[in-house]
Amino acid sequence: MRPPAPDDLASSMPGLFCSPEERAVWEHAVTDALLAARASVAEGRVTPVVGVEILRSRLAPFDFQQPRPLADAIGFVIDQLKQGLVQITHPRYFGLFNPAPTLPAELADRIVAAFNPQLATATTSPAAVAIERHVIQAFAERVGFPDTAGGHFATGGSEANFTALISALSYANRDFVNRGIGAFAGPPVFYVSEDAHVAWYKIAVQSGVGHAGVRAVATDAHGRMDVAALADMIESDRQQGLVPVMVSATAGTTGAGMIDPLHACADIAERHGLWYHVDGAWGGAAVVSETMRGLLAGIERAHSITIDAHKWLATTMACSLFLTRLSGPLRDAFHIDGYFMPSSDHAVDPYMMTVQWSRRFIGLRLFLALAAVGWQGYGEHVERSVGLADLVAERLRAAGWTIVNESRLAVVCAVPPEGSRAVGDIARGVLDSGQAWVSCTRFKGQDALRICPVNGQTTADDVRMLVDLLNNVRKPGYGQGTRTEEG
Repeated sequence: MRPPAPDDLASSMPGLFCSPEERAVWEHAVTDALLAARASVAEGRVTPVVGVEILRSRLAPFDFQQPRPLADAIGFVIDQLKQGLVQITHPRYFGLFNPAPTLPAELADRIVAAFNPQLATATTSPAAVAIERHVIQAFAERVGFPDTAGGHFATGGSEANFTALISALSYANRDFVNRGIGAFAGPPVFYVSEDAHVAWYKIAVQSGVGHAGVRAVATDAHGRMDVAALADMIESDRQQGLVPVMVSATAGTTGAGMIDPLHACADIAERHGLWYHVDGAWGGAAVVSETMRGLLAGIERAHSITIDAHKWLATTMACSLFLTRLSGPLRDAFHIDGYFMPSSDHAVDPYMMTVQWSRRFIGLRLFLALAAVGWQGYGEHVERSVGLADLVAERLRAAGWTIVNESRLAVVCAVPPEGSRAVGDIARGVLDSGQAWVSCTRFKGQDALRICPVNGQTTADDVRMLVDLLNNVRKPGYGQGTRTEEG
């Protein structure tokens, strides 16, 4: 990055703080540098040009013994990010749900950085807490929860799902808060489909339940949780002395975008008195669309719901919603006597209702975006992604590929025609080209390429380029005699 002109600043190497005039010049300079970087990313490779070892060698001169010009450091970082990332903002990144962020979300981050509010208590940050609560209540109403519903923003789906499990344990046995899992007559367990996100195993360790407490239920022919197998597993576990506490249905599996039968899972959870959670980290965003929200029928029966705003709702990383119709277990689990906290209303203090303490004002990202376009605008964004996924599937089928998932969400799992290279080799060929990014998945025992067009700036031309590339890369002998770029 070019340093600001000497005429504008007394020094091109400011310290940790500076005058308002100096700050204004630096912020304009960074904005210009980022605009240039954004343009170069859209025109360049999707995949990294350099790898970790090269980046380590480039970082070695930064020994922090002597200060360096801030402009040099900023320019260095921007250059390395341009070369050393999978560019998820690129329109041909057909990847893992994380699209280019919306402009309102990016602006929200700059606003929050300027004010830097602390979201532990409503006393210190009443405006920030009120804005986040307003968005939470709007989404709670949108999914069909009652007026008494609550929730909060979380740093990601794992934290939100962890909160659901803690709520379930507290709901199942109020003495859990004091005695932990020792309060239960037997080992507590919870149920997810075998295609649910593997983060549940980390969550199980965090909660003290352990991997053995994760009961992976078989899926049916369509990749959805088999409710008969779920019912049988709960009955069998109880007979063996285990203590079921929660059923978690997935609304949009990571691999194939399948939605578990939400009403049927709710029936079973209700019959057994279990906490019912819906992990809609990705697919839960369908609630913003009038034409798609019916796919989530039954989600309103959940005790809690996870929706990641940094996925299909395109906020900056990381931003997730935890919604619950019952706030009691949440209060039981996280209420603590923070005698040193400047608090006057524990009923609305985030630190009394969440696993977090100090936290960034992340909810502004979603507030500004929703304020700017409303439910209709967000719905159009989601529907557009589905249209692009349909276009991907249509063009691949025309070229002899097989689409193996029957998802109504924006993800396509494709198997190449007979005689093609292996799926993993095709994916590596795409990544080596630098022209696009796709991933591999395994669905119903079959390897497939996974294509997820959720970037709001992806076009039909990007889809055409991807399909042409896939049809080229899949051919036997592709890449032989060529040298791939080191990364």
